[in-house]
Amino acid sequence: MSYKNLEVWQLARELVIDIHRMTLEKLPKFEMFEEGSQIRRSSKSIKSNIVEGYGRRRYKQEFIKYLTYAIASNDETIDHLENLYETGSLQDKELYENLHEGLDRLGRKINLFLQSVESGHRSIK
Repeated sequence: MSYKNLEVWQLARELVIDIHRMTLEKLPKFEMFEEGSQIRRSSKSIKSNIVEGYGRRRYKQEFIKYLTYAIASNDETIDHLENLYETGSLQDKELYENLHEGLDRLGRKINLFLQSVESGHRSIK
């Protein structure tokens, strides 16, 4: 099995693409190098930490560490998204709500996945 088969990775991938597009198409130009850059990096970090953790799945504590980083990056991404919306840089309310809902969902799924790893569930390998 590949990390690409993990639902959490697939959801993270979709959000990376959606967030990347949002920063290029919906934000003022000055945000491209400010909060836009930050949210792109933090969203990509969610996906990358899932991949790195999966690559270390043989070492349970390493896997747990990287999934914890993924959760932290997800929280950071939510914070950047809220900053963009609350400051008026992102004015598309429907897009904001869809991205926020997607990030909330992803955070819950990563948490469940982390609990599965911590409990030693065998289907993750």
